[in-house]
Amino acid sequence: MKSYTITVNGNVYDVTVEEKSASQTAPAAAAPAAVPKMPAAQPPVQAPAQKAAAGKIQVKAGAAGKVYQIPTTVGQSVQPGDAVVIIEAMKMEIPVVAPEAGTVASIDVAVGDAVEAGAVLATLN
Repeated sequence: MKSYTITVNGNVYDVTVEEKSASQTAPAAAAPAAVPKMPAAQPPVQAPAQKAAAGKIQVKAGAAGKVYQIPTTVGQSVQPGDAVVIIEAMKMEIPVVAPEAGTVASIDVAVGDAVEAGAVLATLN
């Protein structure tokens, strides 16, 4: 066994790895296991859910993912840090928050939509 210290995105992890001897590894002549085919990737969808007059303040996705929940509605007042849209990425729920105080002018996505990082999800006035 060997121990390593690994740093990932500023987080430090102590990892212990078990080494296998040549007799413990699979024979070189073994046939590779069948790899299941993955379905073709769907392009990101930017379908409008609730659309009003577009606002001047854009609320953009910080990461690619799928729209999980929209806890706000058009016309709702929000404060800086309030969740406008919640994205699911890597099995985590990531809130996309209002960058400043305002009123939701438009919500440009629907629950279930795939979005790319930097996509405009909503606008505020």
